[in-house]
Amino acid sequence: MGQEIAATGWREEDFAIFVARLRAETDLVEQWEAEGRFASGPPHCGIELESCLVDQAMRPAPLNTAIIADIADALVVPELAQFNIEFNSSPVPLAHNGLARLETELEGLRRHARDVAAAHGLHLVQCGILPTLRHGHLSLRYMTPGNRYVALNEHVFRLRKGRPISLAIDGAEPLRFEQADVMLEAGTTSCQFHLTVPGDASVHWYNAAKLASAPLVALAANSPALFGHDLWAETRVPLFEQAVSVGDWDYAERVTFGVRFLERHLSEVFLANRQRYPVLLPMLSDQPVEQLAHLRLHNGTIWRWIRPIVGWNADGTPHLRLEQRVVPAGPTIIDSIANAAFFYGLVAALATASTPPDGRCQFFTARDNFYTAARFGLDARLRWDHRNDQPVAMLILDHFLPMADEGLQTLGVSEAERRTYLDLIARRVTSGQNGATWQRAWRARHGGSPADVLRAYIERQDSGTPVDSWSL
Repeated sequence: MGQEIAATGWREEDFAIFVARLRAETDLVEQWEAEGRFASGPPHCGIELESCLVDQAMRPAPLNTAIIADIADALVVPELAQFNIEFNSSPVPLAHNGLARLETELEGLRRHARDVAAAHGLHLVQCGILPTLRHGHLSLRYMTPGNRYVALNEHVFRLRKGRPISLAIDGAEPLRFEQADVMLEAGTTSCQFHLTVPGDASVHWYNAAKLASAPLVALAANSPALFGHDLWAETRVPLFEQAVSVGDWDYAERVTFGVRFLERHLSEVFLANRQRYPVLLPMLSDQPVEQLAHLRLHNGTIWRWIRPIVGWNADGTPHLRLEQRVVPAGPTIIDSIANAAFFYGLVAALATASTPPDGRCQFFTARDNFYTAARFGLDARLRWDHRNDQPVAMLILDHFLPMADEGLQTLGVSEAERRTYLDLIARRVTSGQNGATWQRAWRARHGGSPADVLRAYIERQDSGTPVDSWSL
């Protein structure tokens, strides 16, 4: 959940000073965008992959501190719960062999971490929501020690006036209960894709990422259940949105698909951050205003499904990049890279087409498509090009995959890489088997406990075989 902070227990004047500095930094980003200061060079990409630790009985194992210490790699860091860890790839140019480099690095990190976990008698698993997760695992006693997590919990519930979160998720087996802290978020593990975008066309790329979210979450779904309840194909979506809900601040929910397409500048998002979202972590910094310390910290406490980020190239030039957050972790590394290839290519094609992304449909259609795809996965039916009730599998095979291929080609991705990863997406969609459908099908055939499902899942994940060919 972002960068660690140095302290908690802030005074009201700290909030006021933070807001003033946030205003100055937001104004500066708007100025940089108006002046064309953001880089427009070849795109770079990267991935964050969240994982879980489980014991031999398949229960979440709160031992991330010991595991991370033994892994001893700066690219492996803790997450909110003590049974979560996160792998971070190095940023690489997307052109030529960038996707293969991401796969090699992440697979190497995963194998090393898996071996370290095994030495502790544990398993490492990438799955959107652990089938064996229980309500008791999502409590403060499982929170990873750190000021950031303590402060986020405190200030979310300050905005909620102390009222518990009422979780409500519909599905085949609807789920309702209350939670008195933010630890529900620890039940969700994701695979986040980063992509630098041209500074002079960033609005089109951001809006394109909105459009791409529906087919992406449909084909990547891997979170069909929570606490044993069969819910959405990608239950992470409603779970995360409600996990850090601030209650009465409806227009400023911290996890959101958004309320409209952007119109002129990507900095519209940062302006909305300042105007609509109360500050949660008012940690003051003495860094120069050009480092945007307060803007970046505040942005890190607003978990849009597509989040814009300001970063810097090696030569100090600021860049804009997108963080796509809709994809769950797993089932395998190659599945994750295939999802990334599809996303990068489709966004590029939509962003550079003669019809701008916001001209393809109205915003509420893109939003409704996203939630429909998250709920029904590869069985979803969407509205596209002004036609209702189109099967998402058909749309992916007939429209979105050719567009993704075209987009990757314009980004300089080789023919061999395009075929490796996009053909895998085609096989997954044609077979109708992603992580969510496999989990449901295995349970339907074998019965058994959630631990049995997870044990079979880990066996196949460790084989490295793409999910479309997993046996039942």
